[in-house]
Amino acid sequence: MEKLDYEFKQPQLLTVALTHRSKGGDHNERLEFLGDAVVNFVIAEILYEQYPTATEGELSRWRATLVNRDTLAELAKEFDLGADLLLGPGEMRSGGNERHSILSCTMEAVIGAVYLDGGFEAAQERIQAWYTPWLQSLSSAASHKDPKTLLQEFLQSCKLPLPVYTVDSIAGEAHQQLFTVKCQVEGLSDVTFGKGTSRRRGEQDAAAAMLKVIKK
Repeated sequence: MEKLDYEFKQPQLLTVALTHRSKGGDHNERLEFLGDAVVNFVIAEILYEQYPTATEGELSRWRATLVNRDTLAELAKEFDLGADLLLGPGEMRSGGNERHSILSCTMEAVIGAVYLDGGFEAAQERIQAWYTPWLQSLSSAASHKDPKTLLQEFLQSCKLPLPVYTVDSIAGEAHQQLFTVKCQVEGLSDVTFGKGTSRRRGEQDAAAAMLKVIKK
């Protein structure tokens, strides 16, 4: 696959990485397990070197921002992995090649395949290159905290209870859902809502809205 900018010496590894378990036979779950460990370590090392004064909490939060289902699925979409996915008939009919959960797992499997094919240095080089836009974006906003963290810190400074997030509704097909999340703080009458393509994003949106309300 040219978009990956990596030539496999063992093409069968890429084939397995693109094979979902619904297809039967050799599938990508073991490679996914391996790729998850590799990408987490590589991103952790990059952050450790790039931000020498960051705390453990900050590094963990930034890594979670960079290595999650949404980011990995976006990478998979960038490389058009969905077009080459090998799925069983049921998953094909239900749009599995567009589902974030499947795309993110496939991306991890591809990383695992690169690691087995070319070794750690090859995987490290590719991950660094693939993540460049996200790392640059993080670099420009490293001093900023996400809305949930800011809301929590603000409430703690006011000696108020921590916010409670609940999913109010989920709309759309399984592979393209929209979450509406409610944010409430005990003792405050205001309730805010947020929307996102995952529960996490909905919570962040709801937290940002709550911050605006309570800081007025």
